[in-house]
Formats: sequence, structure tokens, C-alpha cells
Amino acid sequence: MTVIEHQAREVGVTSGLDPEQLEAVLAPRGPVCVLAGAGTGKTRTITRRIAHLVDSGQVNPEQVLAVTFTARAAAEMRERLESLGVAGPGNRIAAQTFHAAAMRQLRYFWPMAMGDMRWELLEHKFRMVGRVARELGLDVADRDLLRDLSSEIEWAKSSGIGPGQYPDAAQRSHRDLPTDPRTVSQVFAAYEAAKVAPNGDRLLDFEDMLTFTTTILRSDPSIAEEFRSRYRSFVVDEYQDVTPIQQDLLDAWLGGRDDLTVVGDANQTIYSFTGATPSYLLDFTRRYPDATLVRLQRDYRSTPEVVTLANAAIGRARGRIAGSRLKLVGQRPAGPEPVFAGYDDEISEVVGVVARIRSLIRSGVPASEIAVLYRVNAQSEAYEEALSEAGIDYQVRGAQSFFDRPEIVAGMRRLTSLAGGPPPPMPPVDAVRHGLHSVGLTEAEPAGANARARWQQLLRLMEIVEEIASQAPELDFAGLVSKLDERSRMRHAPVGGGVTLSSMHAAKGLEWDAVFLTGLHEGSMPLGRASKTTDDVEEERRLFYVGITRAREHLHLSWSLSRGEGRGAKRRRSRFIDALVPKAEVDFEPLPERTDPDPDVLAALTAWRKEFAEAEGISPVNVMSVTMIRSIATAVPTSIAELVKVRGFGADRADVIGAQVLDVVDAALPGRAAQQNRR
Repeated sequence: MTVIEHQAREVGVTSGLDPEQLEAVLAPRGPVCVLAGAGTGKTRTITRRIAHLVDSGQVNPEQVLAVTFTARAAAEMRERLESLGVAGPGNRIAAQTFHAAAMRQLRYFWPMAMGDMRWELLEHKFRMVGRVARELGLDVADRDLLRDLSSEIEWAKSSGIGPGQYPDAAQRSHRDLPTDPRTVSQVFAAYEAAKVAPNGDRLLDFEDMLTFTTTILRSDPSIAEEFRSRYRSFVVDEYQDVTPIQQDLLDAWLGGRDDLTVVGDANQTIYSFTGATPSYLLDFTRRYPDATLVRLQRDYRSTPEVVTLANAAIGRARGRIAGSRLKLVGQRPAGPEPVFAGYDDEISEVVGVVARIRSLIRSGVPASEIAVLYRVNAQSEAYEEALSEAGIDYQVRGAQSFFDRPEIVAGMRRLTSLAGGPPPPMPPVDAVRHGLHSVGLTEAEPAGANARARWQQLLRLMEIVEEIASQAPELDFAGLVSKLDERSRMRHAPVGGGVTLSSMHAAKGLEWDAVFLTGLHEGSMPLGRASKTTDDVEEERRLFYVGITRAREHLHLSWSLSRGEGRGAKRRRSRFIDALVPKAEVDFEPLPERTDPDPDVLAALTAWRKEFAEAEGISPVNVMSVTMIRSIATAVPTSIAELVKVRGFGADRADVIGAQVLDVVDAALPGRAAQQNRR
């Protein structure tokens, strides 16, 4: 490369950067910590830093090892580096996940360190855990138990905890255990022993790859010397998510050197349950007192309105992470204010969200730029159904669509089998509940994360059954199961390019023009079982913050006060929202009070709702809830302005059916003059 070419590329590497990004890119070799808030251009910054180090001759491209946590993030990093001309054929910068890097190194160094001993990768723990659990006399037919045991072993190993240390560590960490900790410890010890063959050959799981690579580098100086002569400069993305054994491997890679750049945001620490800890990010400048520390706080993703809300949400955080809080500064032009919406029940919430989605699509927002986010995957079903009925394509991220999930498939198979036999000697809904008991729908919420997730999905299936039965009480058991099967087959197949349905965890690292954060009530956000300790609540707050910062322009936050129509307001909205809702929107503006609903208006609206639902091919409750009809019949609004004040009705619903509802009210009250301002 000529001097002129070098200068031109160096200008390209540093062009378009803000002052803080430029400081991070041009920082000298040595320890560098980049605290990068959501939307501040962290990938752009670290890839430009790597390019600068290469172009300035400070490091050979083949001596750089960049690690991150997902294959998708590693691929994006490689693409960025290739576009900068410092990666690709003849210029190889390694950008990999921790596990991919460890596997490559282990395959190369194992023969040197272990001689003739061989190893194979154990890609899944489940079968091995099942085998040792059977030998210990556990119920291996309980697949959720085996999954939870596998998860606990993975957490312990990622945290550097052995079988003997597990019981005390699990108690200190308030783990959601499937059984008593000593039983988990016994299974853990038996699992570790079962991986070693009599001749010494080994099966290694993904955690073993990291720990064995670390051990080899630390125990064999010649191997360590060979590795460290190859890799001299290290970059770690999402550093707030490293586990203890990943940090141990990084330390072994470095071997006392300090040519290390880390990038992270403690505010986005949401994977503590897997063993991840932000401690290494928070302690970086203590470990390296001479480190360059750069804060990226200019948010190029979201409008100032979204940024302000995100800052307010995380600003109430407590604990050590709060002390390192980044305060984002929005760089985009002003946009719409975030919308807060409370509903009487979950059905009304779903209908309101879908109505607003329809409105956004009509205004020109592509469906692919809209996301509905929720805390647990079981919450997706209602949105899958409502979007299907509205003719809006969708895709479920991070999970299968509801009726394709294994537990739902198993439940449907069980019910179909029972429906082919003699009628059960109990009411149809009770018969369905009894039938689902054998596939995991117990009376009480079970222990263990996997068992609980399965239970939540089956509980949602039971709620669908109860809804069908309430609309068609004449159905017998076989008819109820047939109607449920018909409902499952009516769904649109999820497609690429539609509205994204995703848990908040699965949405990490993504962004959309419009984001709907749903189910924001106590027990869901924060999750009920995550409210036992301050640390748990704070992790839920960070997850809420991650959800907010996925939105570029439109942000809609909603909650409901009851699970189902007519069940009474037993919930309260999330504590995370209480201080964020504008004062004017804390409560719904009430309409003039009446003692009872007008019986003529009530009857007319009920009849109209049924006719409208049949004409549209949707459920009557998706038009208006019974509670909403009673509220309208009590308030007897005379205009659109008054109608939208009815709790849960809202402007979006008024845009679709408001005029028709007022016409029905007028017709039920002869002699009342039509109001001129209703449209």
C-alpha cells in the first residue's frame, strides 16, 4: 500500500465519527474500555478501532482476535471489517464467538498437551443427564426436570462452580431449582464422571471447551508461547455478558499482557441467570488503572422522546450498576411522544395494540418495522390470533408460533386422542383441564424454569378453551376440542417481513421503527418470581430498559388490570411505569357518571357487536368487551370525543368503529339529536 493509499484509508476509517467514537478509535494500544449505550454505534466504533490499529501498523491483522457472544454478531463484525478493507482473503482478522475460538484452539493444541487421549464434542447435555438421573433413581419421564437439571449444570460450569460447591452457590444465588440442591449436585457429579471413558478419552461439553483450553494454556508454557506469538491484540464485544470461565479464558489468552479493548453497557446486563456478570466491565479500570475509558452516550437510533423515557426508566435503578449509568443523548430529530395505554383486561389490550398497529401500517410504517415485545413467550398467542384475524402477517422471533410449540402439540395430541373415545363424565372444560394434566398442566405452578415455561404455555391453551366455551356453551367435549383444532389451523403461517413478535430477551441487539411493550403489569414486569431480591428486580428493570431502547421512533407501552373479561381489576401496572406516565395520563378521564347502563343501549350494542363480529369473521370480544359495552351504555356518549374517554376504547378503535357505535346509541335513544362534532 502506498503512502497516499494509506492516508486515504486512514481518513476513511476516522471519517464520520463523533468526538467520543474518534477517541475510542484512536486510543493507543493497551487497555481500552468503551462504555457504549444503546444506539451509540458500538460496532461501528470497535471495527473502526481494529481497522485503525491495522492501518497504522500497530498490529498485524492476523494477530487480532475479536470475540462476541453470537454467531450473528460475529458475522456482522466480519462484514464491517471486510468493508473497511482489513479483513477477507489475504487479510484475515478472527472474529468469532468465545466457543468457536476455543474449539479451534482446542482442536489444534489438544494433541500437543494430551497426547493420544481423544475428545469429542457433546453438543447436548440432555441425553447424558437423563442417563445419570436414571441411575440415581430420578423420574426420567419428566423431561422438564431433565432440562432444568441440564440448565443448572450449565450455569454452575459457566460460573466456575463444581458439584461440591453447587448447593451453597445455588442458595446464595436464589436459583429457581427443579428439585433440592443436593440432588442437583449429585446429578452434576455423576454427569461429569460419565463423560470420562475407561481409557481416558473424554466427551467435552461447550463449557469444557473453554475450561480445557484455559488449562492447557496455563499448564504448558510452550503452547502458551505459540498462541501468544500468534494473537497479540484482543477485542471483546458485549463485555457485560462475560461469564467467569470466559474471563478465565481471556486472561489465559492475554497471559499478563494488556492489549485489550472491551465494549459493553452494564445497563444492558440481562443474562445473569446464565452466569453472566458485569463485574469485569465495572472493575476494568481498577484492574487496569492506566486504561483509556471512553463513554459513548450519543444515541443515533432513537428519537429524543424515546431516549428521555429510557433515561428516566434506568435512572431509578439501584445497586452497583446504577453507579456506572450512562445517560443517553438523543441525536435524531424530534418524534412522537411515547404512548401509555391501560386496559381493563388482556383481550382489550391485545385489541388496542393491534388497532394501533393497523393505524401505523396505514400511515406508511412497514409491518417489518413493527415489533410487539412481551416478557414470556406464552404471551405471544393472543397477538398471533389477533394479527391473523386482522390479516396482518407476523413472525415469531426466538420461538415457534404458539400452536407449533412442543408442549402445545403434545397437549393437542392428547385432547384429540381423548375426543375419539367415550364422552368424559365431567363438564367439557373440566375434561380438557384433566386431559392436559398428563402433559404438564398441574394445579400449582411448578418449580424449575423449563417446567414453569411449559406450564405457562399449557395454561394459555386452557384459557383459549375457556374462551371458546364461553362463546359456545352448547359444545360438548369433542366439539370443544374440534373448535380448538379449527382455531389452530386458522392461523396465518408466520412469514418473513411481517410484524415481529418477540420476548424482550430475544429482542436484545435488534431495533424497529415502532415497538409495543406489552403486559407491563406487576407479576409480568417484573416477573413474579423475579421479585424476591433487589438484584432480581434490578435485572428486570434493565430488561425493561432494553425493550424501550429497541424503538427508533414510535413507542407504545401497555398493561391490563385483569387477565380476562369480567374478572375484576386484580392487577396493578408495573412499578417501572408509575414514575414515567405523564400526570395527565395517569388515570382515564371519566365520563359523566350514571348509576346503571341504559338497558336499550346495552341491548342494541350487544346485538350490533355480534352482527359486526360475524360480518368481519372475528370474535365478538375482539370488537368490544362486555365491560366496554356496559361503560358506553352507562355514559351514553354523544360524540367521538366523549366515546374515546370510555376506558379501553381509545382513538384507534374509534377510528374503525366509532361512528357506527354512536349510530347504534342514537338509534337506541329515539329523539336524541345527532351531535355535529362526532366525526
